[in-house]
Amino acid sequence: MTWIVSWPVTDKVIINASPLIFLSRSHHLTLLKSFADEVWVPEPVAEEILQRGQQDITAQAIKKTAWLITQPVEHTPISILEWRLGVGESSVLALGLAHTGTDVIIDDLAGRKCADSLDIPVRGTLGLVLAAKKHGIIPEARPVIEDMMSTGLYLSKQILELALEKVGE
Repeated sequence: MTWIVSWPVTDKVIINASPLIFLSRSHHLTLLKSFADEVWVPEPVAEEILQRGQQDITAQAIKKTAWLITQPVEHTPISILEWRLGVGESSVLALGLAHTGTDVIIDDLAGRKCADSLDIPVRGTLGLVLAAKKHGIIPEARPVIEDMMSTGLYLSKQILELALEKVGE
């Protein structure tokens, strides 16, 4: 397995629900701001999260964080629909395809494969943390990853150790 731990700062990234949930629940949401001025949340993703209720930390973040910007999705191309992904992944990829060169943050394997097939730059939550460590934004990746794992992010011990090895931990 390979991880690309470099990540240039861009004007925007587009994020799916699970990475947003893991980052907000573990209190590491600001890592996103280290890599992009704006984080676009497709409307279907925002709606999914807001259905969790006013007390949900991720729903609160969507409502109160100025750089988390809910974006409408006008059209999902057939090239994405053919993958039969969830509405959230499809909407993230549709925005990514419409905004060439914009990174998308998706953890779902099928969504990541679809992104790769369409040449949409894709990262996962783990890749975000590894890039933050490499760029000196965080001193250690392990505590951040373990925080996210305590909120539901699943990584096998083998994947965790391989990832940490990539950043010298």
